[in-house]
Amino acid sequence: MLESLAQPKVPWLLLRSETVVILVKSVAPGSLGAELGLTPGTELLTIDGRGLNDFLDWEFLAAEERFVLLVRAPDGTTTEYDIERSEGDFLGIELEPPRVRRCANRCDFCFVDGNPEGMRPALYIRDDDYRLSFRYGNFATLTNLKQRDINRIIEYRLSPLYVSVHATDPAIRRRLLRNPKAPDILSQLEFFGDAGIRCHTQIVLQPGVNDEAVLHRSLEDLFELGDTVLSVSVVPVGLTEFSKHDLVRELTAAECLAAVATVDEFAARALKERAYHWSYGSDDLYCEAGLPLPPASRYDGFEQVENGVGSVRYLQERIAGLDADWSGSRIAVTTGAAMGSLMPQVISHLSAATRASFELLVLRNDLFGPSVTTAGLLPGRTFVKALGGRGDLDLALIPAEAVNDDGVFIDDMTLDELERSVPLRVRLSFDFSDALGGQGER
Repeated sequence: MLESLAQPKVPWLLLRSETVVILVKSVAPGSLGAELGLTPGTELLTIDGRGLNDFLDWEFLAAEERFVLLVRAPDGTTTEYDIERSEGDFLGIELEPPRVRRCANRCDFCFVDGNPEGMRPALYIRDDDYRLSFRYGNFATLTNLKQRDINRIIEYRLSPLYVSVHATDPAIRRRLLRNPKAPDILSQLEFFGDAGIRCHTQIVLQPGVNDEAVLHRSLEDLFELGDTVLSVSVVPVGLTEFSKHDLVRELTAAECLAAVATVDEFAARALKERAYHWSYGSDDLYCEAGLPLPPASRYDGFEQVENGVGSVRYLQERIAGLDADWSGSRIAVTTGAAMGSLMPQVISHLSAATRASFELLVLRNDLFGPSVTTAGLLPGRTFVKALGGRGDLDLALIPAEAVNDDGVFIDDMTLDELERSVPLRVRLSFDFSDALGGQGER
């Protein structure tokens, strides 16, 4: 299968080599992995003779009911297991995090380059990893693919992918990415589309570079790819106090208004020809343009809500299904300035659904500066500052996206440290129903 997929080689391919090691992080008690005697630090080598490069190989190849697994224990001994399992048997093996594929681009608007000094090293890693695109919906540019990556995307049918296009004109895209070797994105998307791989795309607007006529051309090109491109979101560039302000600026209200007009033009066309809107502006694009947000029906299932597209309408829909009585409770909703003007629309629904009293706390980011308004980048110390003297409240809801998988805020404060620093209970929440719904402890 791999040999046949490798021919012919595609013209936008970048060749590199790397050595990888796949290690077991933990093994669940009572699982099949525990029965085999696998332990943390065990190296997973092959399945049915095929080398394992990362979690994708492991998950796809170990999904079979029967396979031969070769491992190397921490003491260096190798063992081969002939595994046969029934449906529902739990392997229970968690892998060490993969080495993230680094970004080869140097975008002027790169948020990583807008980080202040002195933060943990991981925050300075610019990732551009197609595997994380498939798994988590992270946007990737596809500028660092190797032949093996192409083979795996097609063999494992990693669809849909989330792709940062920014511009379809190769010269303009290379300028935006600051990467003279960036391949032609239309050729890449067409190649994968012919193999059955679909994608959601985004365009981050940099004024004077890929807006206006360039934006129109990009949307036209993407639309002509048919069902290969499932959607496109248009997002205004976001900068921090530490970004390259000498090279890039934020859009004006007039520029956002013009972008919305272009987005809506293609949405109307797509609705007529494809029965869904296809082209979407982020919430902040509408807000910066001074326009009301579209209704929930405009977002066709909220495929790009994680990109800030339809966030308010999505929350309203989630709240509509909330079944909980918080009568008499005083609850703070914390958020960033981006949602500050929009959140009252959400809280009015939330109050009616729960019968609680809500107070909106719009927080200023004192790490990146006031230009960074997303709730997910608020540091822990900002929440402590806002909640430290609020013993009059019963509960504070913290945006769950403000912490990583280890419960750590971007300034290295942990959620436990935050809880010990304030005189009220706190709960993480993505959509309110996760924190306030059900019959959990109040």
